[in-house]
Amino acid sequence: MILLRQEMKLRNFSPKTIDSYIHYVDECLRFANQDPKNASQADVKAYLGYLADSNYSASTCNTAYSALLFYFEKILQRRFFLHLPRARKEKHLPVVLSKEEVQRMLNLTTNPKHKCILSMLYGTGARVSELTHIKMIDIDLDRMLLRIYQGKGKKDRQTLIPKLLFVTLKNQSRLKQAGDYLFTNGRGGRLTEASIQKIVAQAALRAGVSKTVSPHTMRHSFATHLLENGTDIRYIQELLGHAKLQTTQIYTHVATSSFDNIMSPLDV
Repeated sequence: MILLRQEMKLRNFSPKTIDSYIHYVDECLRFANQDPKNASQADVKAYLGYLADSNYSASTCNTAYSALLFYFEKILQRRFFLHLPRARKEKHLPVVLSKEEVQRMLNLTTNPKHKCILSMLYGTGARVSELTHIKMIDIDLDRMLLRIYQGKGKKDRQTLIPKLLFVTLKNQSRLKQAGDYLFTNGRGGRLTEASIQKIVAQAALRAGVSKTVSPHTMRHSFATHLLENGTDIRYIQELLGHAKLQTTQIYTHVATSSFDNIMSPLDV
């Protein structure tokens, strides 16, 4: 495992990916009860089958697959993955809030910090992990742009800052240093993803939103509403930080503007 960790660090894998890969490799070897050099394709296949039978998602199964593929091929130089297929991912449409639902969540949130968090999630399209890492130096109020530093895929990008947040962020810039986090906890440390998830869930509950709402729901809503407003999908791709346009195109399936010229036969 030491070699595995070293190799991933050299390749600049994120700490989250490193921990995840080590977990799945270790679990697979324990499951097979084999020394790494003796583990076979059948052992790996049985472990992946166990994950699938245990109702783990296709995404989780594929993460385990990638971890084992990297370990056996890159570390141990063993190549028996040729005929091992990846799990087929289920295709689900994203949950999207209406503009009215978002507005209710904001209107009924009285805590200023919580309101700013909700506004930043919806107004910038940032992932929750990205939001927790925003520092004051990343906020450019002259250009109304937010730099997402080393987001998913170890990539920097820029996204919009809503004009409605100018005064709030300006006040924060007077109170904090350039290297300070925008959102902190009561002890001055960086606010956690779990805290933000709780803030979003409580706001949805107050607003009477019956959908399952997470920080990522706000991101989905950001993209969908931009598309409904006529924003070119390639700009949305850049704002979201998607490597492939195909990833962004899922929002064409949930944007109501896609059905503007279509009437239900019941209404004809």
